[in-house]
Amino acid sequence: MKSCKICLLPEKVPEANIDSTGICSFCRGDKKSDYAVNEQLRQEWKKDLEKALSECKGKGEYDCLVPISGGKDSLYLAYKLKYEYGLKVLGYTTNISIPDIAQENIKRCLSKIDIRHYSDSPPESFYRKIFSYLLKNQEERGAVYTISYVYAPLFEGDAIKLAIEKNIPLILAGYSPGQPEPERMTYEFSRKLICETDWTPPGLIKDNVITDEEIELFYNPHKYPKGTNFPRYLAPFHAWDYNQDEVMKFVVEKGLVQSKKHANPIYSNYPINWLLMYSDLKFFGYNPYHPEFSQLIRDGKASRVYWKIMTPIVNFMIKNMVFLGKDAKKSMDWLGINEKDLKITKPRGYYDPELPS
Repeated sequence: MKSCKICLLPEKVPEANIDSTGICSFCRGDKKSDYAVNEQLRQEWKKDLEKALSECKGKGEYDCLVPISGGKDSLYLAYKLKYEYGLKVLGYTTNISIPDIAQENIKRCLSKIDIRHYSDSPPESFYRKIFSYLLKNQEERGAVYTISYVYAPLFEGDAIKLAIEKNIPLILAGYSPGQPEPERMTYEFSRKLICETDWTPPGLIKDNVITDEEIELFYNPHKYPKGTNFPRYLAPFHAWDYNQDEVMKFVVEKGLVQSKKHANPIYSNYPINWLLMYSDLKFFGYNPYHPEFSQLIRDGKASRVYWKIMTPIVNFMIKNMVFLGKDAKKSMDWLGINEKDLKITKPRGYYDPELPS
């Protein structure tokens, strides 16, 4: 498959429009990527972030809460906040579908930076039920979007609940630029989303997938009394000068992870994500994370050489379910589904929480 010779964007990505010279519309400047960030805006975010980090001290039981997944970014963020900013950090992990290598990273990092850490293990049966249903009934943007933006609000919501309980003013997530989807968040979740929006996916309620008891697992600000102090939820790497290679190098040098392999995002990937990528490759013909990484390459925040080598290797593993790609088959077995069950049946936004007008 042809790809842009500058940013490696595959030709099958909508609006890639690779020309006869091998350059995509985004590198030519004909189109602006959803993942692109205006530098002036980033500087405004950086100024706001520094102010927030300065003012959060001593306001709650902890200064900030950091969701820790075991990947390089969340580990680096926890370290930076404690040792460079002097903050009292609380780590939090929702323990579902976390690979062994990420579990090792969490344990090692926590022993190094010596912070308090909460870990929650939700009912596995609940996740198996909703993952299975969603893969059989994906919305038109595919598996990664459908699953991620039901699953992510669960652990993000858990972090918000814990921050409210402990009166923590800031939640600081290790999302790299381009994560999550820009239409959902750039630098900060909106106050309307945090303070006024029920995060329960309406499609799951409409289709009678979840029980009243399971609805309680989703974050809903309307369940809190008037005057509740809702935290801000920020993504510092959207504001700071982020470089993927430098973060990987840092966590190894500081001993937060055991080796370069442990810092590699491919190895610390959630097992279920291999199945999601398998499904999207099947339906769309390109890796769903490629537009995000292509923007990082265009911005000089990720190595073109690294992803030029790794992308075909990763896609081969996924398509053939070999090496790390075996997790795609393992996840299907875990969910009790097969390849024929993977279907797109719902319109765009079917599961997205409805923002109040």
